[in-house]
Amino acid sequence: MKKRGMSMLLCAAMVTALLVGCSSGNQNTQATAAAAAGNAASSAAAGNDGVYAMISKAAGNPYNERQAMGFQEVCEQLGVKYVIKHPESASAEAQITMVNELVAQGVDSMAVAGNDYDALQPALSAAEKAGIKVCSFDSSVNPDSRMVFVNQAGNNEIGETLMDAILDISGGEGQWAILSATSQATNQNAWIEAMKKAMEDPKYARLELVEIAYGDDEYQKSVDQTQALLQNYPELKVICAPTTVGIMAAAKVLQDEGSACKLTGLGLPSEMADYIGTDKSCPYMYLWNPIDVGRLTAYVSVALVDGSITGAVGETFTAGDMGNYEIVAASDGGTEVIVGPPFKFDSANIDEWKSVY
Repeated sequence: MKKRGMSMLLCAAMVTALLVGCSSGNQNTQATAAAAAGNAASSAAAGNDGVYAMISKAAGNPYNERQAMGFQEVCEQLGVKYVIKHPESASAEAQITMVNELVAQGVDSMAVAGNDYDALQPALSAAEKAGIKVCSFDSSVNPDSRMVFVNQAGNNEIGETLMDAILDISGGEGQWAILSATSQATNQNAWIEAMKKAMEDPKYARLELVEIAYGDDEYQKSVDQTQALLQNYPELKVICAPTTVGIMAAAKVLQDEGSACKLTGLGLPSEMADYIGTDKSCPYMYLWNPIDVGRLTAYVSVALVDGSITGAVGETFTAGDMGNYEIVAASDGGTEVIVGPPFKFDSANIDEWKSVY
């Protein structure tokens, strides 16, 4: 997590109570910032008075809700209109419906956390032809469907970080499994591929990946998948869940059952505090600040609309007090801007962060 983004964490926590639109379960929220369009300071900061849209992966996901908080926060600070949509299911079909609705509404920008890398392309291409600036965040869509991707951290960096955690927690050998979100989730699949690539290093030779299970970012299904992994692989040493829903579900199962199998992955400190520690189910885990992912997505959306950036490699822009960012080449042939490296949460710092996000 970049230090420049960490300064906003406490502020974000303080305004959480005001951000009921993101956490109340309302799946289609449209709000207008308190500043009127005639507010010269806000208009100058935004460079336009357009409407900025965000489509998350699914409703009821605390991680998605915190991303929406950050997006909303920046839009309100800039005094611009915004629309936040949370699909009822983590499917491409649900997102396509929302993309089409936003095109009909005539929004100026659209940021999408893709539930499928390719399936959204026809709808997003139609949005771009309608003059809408399209970017992706959190979970990318293919380069033909976006101008730029707001990536929480580099894929290879995440894969290598998680593999080193598995190596450490397992003692360097034994069976391990992955509990992912959906089989189509582009961010999950990219991290899993990066993990597989990292496993080519001889230092991982004594580790055996026995299964990749999918909980579809649903709590109960993730619980069921965790229980199945324990039943099918009695010698399982580590489960890696690179999804906030999955890691929380797996942590409870392992701890409640007193399993010798341990856990790591990507989780929210507020949800995982009771499970973090050497004597608990998850010795340590990683994440970035999802509020900052949403905040940077809003700044990118504004910059695309006002023409500050086009999504080309080498372009730079200022994301408010988050600092300066540069657009770089992405591994899929498109471009991306990276929020920062993954941050480690363990027993030494979890109490500090659990009240923040």
